[in-house]
Amino acid sequence: MGKEFRGTIADQPDFDAGSDAEALYNAMKGFGSDKEAILDLITSRSNAQRQKIRAAYKSQYGKDLIDDLKYELTGKFERLIVGLMRTPAYHDAKEIKDAIKGAGTDEKCLIEILASRTNEQIHNLVAAYKDAYGRDLEEDVIGDTSGHFRKMLIVLLQGTREEDDVVSEDLVEQDAQDLYDAGEAQWGTDEAKFIMLLGNRSVTHLQLVFDEYEKIAEKSIEDSIKSELSGDFERLMLAVVQCIRSKPMFFAKCLYKSMKGLGTADNTLIRIMVSRSETDMLDIRECFRLRYEKSLYNMIQDDTSGEYKRTLLKLCGGDDDIAGEFFPEAAQIAYKMWETSSMTKVQLRGTVRPYQNFDPASDAKALRKAMKGFGTDEDTIIDNVTQRSNAQRQEIRRIFKSLFGRVRHCPA
Repeated sequence: MGKEFRGTIADQPDFDAGSDAEALYNAMKGFGSDKEAILDLITSRSNAQRQKIRAAYKSQYGKDLIDDLKYELTGKFERLIVGLMRTPAYHDAKEIKDAIKGAGTDEKCLIEILASRTNEQIHNLVAAYKDAYGRDLEEDVIGDTSGHFRKMLIVLLQGTREEDDVVSEDLVEQDAQDLYDAGEAQWGTDEAKFIMLLGNRSVTHLQLVFDEYEKIAEKSIEDSIKSELSGDFERLMLAVVQCIRSKPMFFAKCLYKSMKGLGTADNTLIRIMVSRSETDMLDIRECFRLRYEKSLYNMIQDDTSGEYKRTLLKLCGGDDDIAGEFFPEAAQIAYKMWETSSMTKVQLRGTVRPYQNFDPASDAKALRKAMKGFGTDEDTIIDNVTQRSNAQRQEIRRIFKSLFGRVRHCPA
């Protein structure tokens, strides 16, 4: 396929399922368990490797690894580790089962999973649900939801969205017009049209439709959904639109909401960190940093504790904070100098000449060091920036960005 890997957890080289199974068995035997050893091992193996460890554990000890982990661990840490041990499809199935069992329904969970999964992931989820619980997922969703919300969930459960390379150019304008006619252009809303188009057209096609829609309606599709739809149906349709625009940004927003304010929505936090660790966690981190001016790593660190925190940070994989939470004053001054000097042609009658023995990479590293951590080393920043010519500053800026601040896959 040649697609760049954007997850944080990959296959461990020199993997040996048997010795990993033994290490986990030893970490759990006797009084109390070695939680550090358990989390270190499980977070440094891919999901496919964890399945092999689980099989080896059963054949070596005659017990199910997940059952033993549940017995030994408790609370959020247990939920996180056990979530990592399940295959993605069975993890989704368990999350949805938990969301619809009992008195209330966790609509947020249903929305997040069904709006964001690919056709193949949906088909695998439906099969895993049947296998694990002996029940039909569609029937359970029908029994637990109602109205247009239920209809859209059922459409998504079919997993029949057109594949990404399907763009019907002649249909782009027509679809945009149909969406406008179904909502903004009339009294009342034709929800069926929204459901059909947003539930079936390909991602690439719909991205073009949204651009066209904005020209016709003079407002974004999101704004129209907010004014035309309501309740869980509105929330589901907004999630679908956000996933079509950028899945990493959708998950960055969900993660931020799960941790901001008082308390933490741990189930959401666990579900996303587990399900995206081998998919697009690097992109989610970049979107998070771009949107909230704080790294995902920092937010998890501030919001969680103990082995639970350590496991989440391993799944996150790294800290993207370049200059602390916000740009300190000196950094802003330096940045402004770059900005203005890159736009202005300066006559060489000035006092700043090209610096001899110029090394942009070591300058970039020196600047990063000066802005990292608590407080800022203003002297280093001022010396560095004022003793380099404009051309050299641009070179430092380019290198700085490539070393410390890649921004990809994130809409503004």
